[in-house]
Amino acid sequence: MRILVAEDDPIIALGIARRLERLGHEVIGPAARGADVLRLAAEQAPDLYLLDVDLEDADGLELAATLEATGPRRPVVVLTGLDAPELVERSIASGVDAFLTKPVDDRQLDAALRLAAARHAEHEALQVEVTGARQALADRKVVEQAKGILIRALGIDEPAAFARIQRSARDRNLRLADVAQSIVDQRALLEERGRGGA
Repeated sequence: MRILVAEDDPIIALGIARRLERLGHEVIGPAARGADVLRLAAEQAPDLYLLDVDLEDADGLELAATLEATGPRRPVVVLTGLDAPELVERSIASGVDAFLTKPVDDRQLDAALRLAAARHAEHEALQVEVTGARQALADRKVVEQAKGILIRALGIDEPAAFARIQRSARDRNLRLADVAQSIVDQRALLEERGRGGA
């Protein structure tokens, strides 16, 4: 993975970078200032952010929120030298994927990175699933609406209306929802026809 490291202590930053490289990762940075983190994130498109909570001029948790709001969401692992329960609570509220207290050994670092990447992948898969479910619901709604229009306009029953939509979709090589939407868009014309108009 390409990991953006934000750590303002140069000795700790060097140690983390070496550990990450030993674990097979590519290091971006390290960056000591919030502005550098944001710039590197935009320029380098890392796979994961490893952020110290207390940077020279920025709060790592606020940076994590800014990074999520301004670009594609990436897994976030935060580091802190403080063993403070309120930091854990803030991390959870900020959407952080893993939390580490310094000093960190290779095993802990590797586990946190893998956990963060796995949580992120699960979150992305869930988002895709939710988006798909919303689209399926919207598609079903428009098909039901189109069936109702055909029933009223042509005086046919529901199975016949659905069969017409299916046949039109098959003949035109379109999705059912696209055909249904065109029927909904032509509602006024169809309803006029159903009332015996011109």
